[in-house]
Amino acid sequence: MDAFADNLVEVDSLTKVYPNGTRALSGVSFSVGHGEFVVIVGRSGAGKSTLLRCINGLVEPTSGEVSVEGRRVTGLSGASLRAARKKLGFVFQQFNLVKRLSAVENVLCGMLAGMPVIGSSLRRFGEEDRRVAMDCLERVGLGDLAYQRADTLSGGQQQRVSIARALAQRPSVILADEPVASLDPESARIVMDTLRSLSSESSEEGIAVLCNLHQVNLADRYADRILGVREGRLVLDGRSGDLGRDEIEAVYGSAVQEAFS
Repeated sequence: MDAFADNLVEVDSLTKVYPNGTRALSGVSFSVGHGEFVVIVGRSGAGKSTLLRCINGLVEPTSGEVSVEGRRVTGLSGASLRAARKKLGFVFQQFNLVKRLSAVENVLCGMLAGMPVIGSSLRRFGEEDRRVAMDCLERVGLGDLAYQRADTLSGGQQQRVSIARALAQRPSVILADEPVASLDPESARIVMDTLRSLSSESSEEGIAVLCNLHQVNLADRYADRILGVREGRLVLDGRSGDLGRDEIEAVYGSAVQEAFS
């Protein structure tokens, strides 16, 4: 059997109830295949961010399981969790770069989880590490800005550095949490084009992208598949191009205009 036919990510009955009683997720289940670009849409507070954080172990679910490449992620801690997270590159809304470091140094930080403790603490990266970091920057179109400080880059450029940093982990999956929420339309397009190109390399690497977005129009333009979350429940699982008013209302309710803002 072709390895790319197997599901890369399996989410089974995922539920998260916070100590204050807030139910962020209720029995969410779905799978993601190699090279698939999946967008999760929903209103603010619907549970999208909690879902991604449960997948990579930043948040421990109340019940349910997540597995990546057939290995369970939920319930892990310490070295086992760090090893599992190497398969899961994470792109944050606010970039989470070290502002005083250069672009290439920020990308190298993505490799720290796999380095010995002494090497990590002193940032002693070898020539091969630096070659990989430069290659990751080239792949997101920023090779010429490798030695520029992160805080001198535009928001869109910083977000592409964070994508390159995620790539440096050699992940199987990239999780992107509202990666264009703070960007202007042109920068958002470039970032989305960059993420889309990574999943399009599936024949070579099989990287999947799981991306949270507010905007249905962006989801419809870039996704292979769209998941809709409302009040912590999965209410939509469909192909892009198949979304009509009924499907959008199932996710956004009467505030349909929010889907396009």
